[in-house]
Amino acid sequence: MIENKAYLYCKKAVKENTTPKFVKLQMKDFMRICEGKNKKYKISEKKLKQLNGLLKLLNMPKGLKAGVPLAECTCGYQWLFYIAIFCVVYRNNEEKRRYETGLLEICRKNFKTYTVATIFILLLLTEPQFSKFFSVAPDGSLSREIREAISETLRSSPLVYSYKGKNRFKILRDYISFKPFNSVYTPLSFSTSRMDGRLPNAFCADEVGALPTIYPLEAMRSGQLNILNKLGFVISTKYPTIDNPFEEEVSYSKKVLNGLVEDETRFSLLYEPDNTKDWETNDLILKQANPVALEIPEIWEDLLKKRTRAIATAKVRENFVTKHCNIIYQGVGTESYIDVKDVQACRVNSIDWTGKEVYLGLDLSESNDNTSVSMVAIENETIFAKSFAFIPEERIEEKAAAEHVDYRNLCKTAHVYACGDRVIDYTFIEDFILSLEEKYGVTVMEVGFDRWNALSTAQKLEKEGLQMIELKQHSSVLHPATKFLREKILKKEFAYESNPLLEINFQNAKCVYDTNKNQYVNKKKSNGKVDMVVSLINAVCLLQRSDTGNDFVAQVI
Repeated sequence: MIENKAYLYCKKAVKENTTPKFVKLQMKDFMRICEGKNKKYKISEKKLKQLNGLLKLLNMPKGLKAGVPLAECTCGYQWLFYIAIFCVVYRNNEEKRRYETGLLEICRKNFKTYTVATIFILLLLTEPQFSKFFSVAPDGSLSREIREAISETLRSSPLVYSYKGKNRFKILRDYISFKPFNSVYTPLSFSTSRMDGRLPNAFCADEVGALPTIYPLEAMRSGQLNILNKLGFVISTKYPTIDNPFEEEVSYSKKVLNGLVEDETRFSLLYEPDNTKDWETNDLILKQANPVALEIPEIWEDLLKKRTRAIATAKVRENFVTKHCNIIYQGVGTESYIDVKDVQACRVNSIDWTGKEVYLGLDLSESNDNTSVSMVAIENETIFAKSFAFIPEERIEEKAAAEHVDYRNLCKTAHVYACGDRVIDYTFIEDFILSLEEKYGVTVMEVGFDRWNALSTAQKLEKEGLQMIELKQHSSVLHPATKFLREKILKKEFAYESNPLLEINFQNAKCVYDTNKNQYVNKKKSNGKVDMVVSLINAVCLLQRSDTGNDFVAQVI
């Protein structure tokens, strides 16, 4: 039985508060496979033995451990990444790997670039003949760093580099080839290289947060359509923007780990702190974002020195918080609205709406995008909620691809409706709202809306006898309901029926604070669609107003 260092690392780390929650979720899934509890996947003893053997033959090229085999200086998270990606296979076909995407979010000084280099060496040595491998980086400088790390490691590892006195690798400026297999690694840079037309068996995109578009990733993935064991690595630290390709990848990985989206081909290690507040004094932030610092004291001491300087010097603060804490500094005032696990704890099998007095909230967005209606009532201190989404019929596939959400299947549920063609059919939504009283046996007390995209609909509904209330989309108005809903969820005084898209919207939702510390969900800073959450908060606004009598809205006459 070959020693599985990744499993041993997980057994210890999964119990520690220094391990971030999303990493723990991935570790638990990996451990179930190692323990033989997964009926579909297993650890390949053959591949594990091969991996261990290669890391014993490869030597560290420089630094304090120069000349030491990689097997002796590989850190815990690296063992987990390597073994999960290369050794988890199908039970009924050991030659087919489970994972097609490996995502690593980790801070600087955690051997990120060297991890990438090691991955490519392992690929060159183990993948089939005539394989092609590409690294994608934002610029030529970073591409050269990866190539240099590969070159230096190979030249420092004579048992791998040569055989019977002959070099087995051809190392040139533009590529590195493994002669026995005719396999080739080519470094690419976004600024100078065309990505289309490549046929990669595997690729690695480094510093994805610095890429201006997602095009390099999609170009690489498009070239893998005919590959049995396709493989792509997406690796980066945080960057000072929330709108970059890496944040989209991280957001999708979180949905997978939370069970909101099913994707068994994705392995993600997200070393970002669970709590982003008080980075100046909270050591746990540094520990959760820097797993290597837990194993190497010198790196931990260096991080503490850097933090002290960042506290004292404003000019270096953004770089430290972003690159060494994995916190988007631009969004220091931004935080997740609520953990989706807390929302899911409030899920119930069914709700009897008969006889309830309900309040409706609308979020009527632009005619070619998602629109939402939410219905809430309160009984015995518990808020009962039901949210619906409406999407243009002919944009389902386009939106599914762009947002990584399976809208086609969601439309089979009772909460998502396709209407119109390329644009939303507002008549369908208006008729839907008017049918709620009869369908659920409720009494609609008031309907809250934002006049920006809903004035026409509001006027039509008012003519049908509904009490329409304009909710000003301002933090001073939205803050009480935003806070109230969050508190109700945390106290489990909230109930909703199974609604995957609502859970995805909660996962996406990010809150910001205005100058008066009022909290509200910000669409632009959220990691995807949040329409159902916004409509829910609008409905809670009216519910809360009816209980308190506070007049913070305007009635439409």
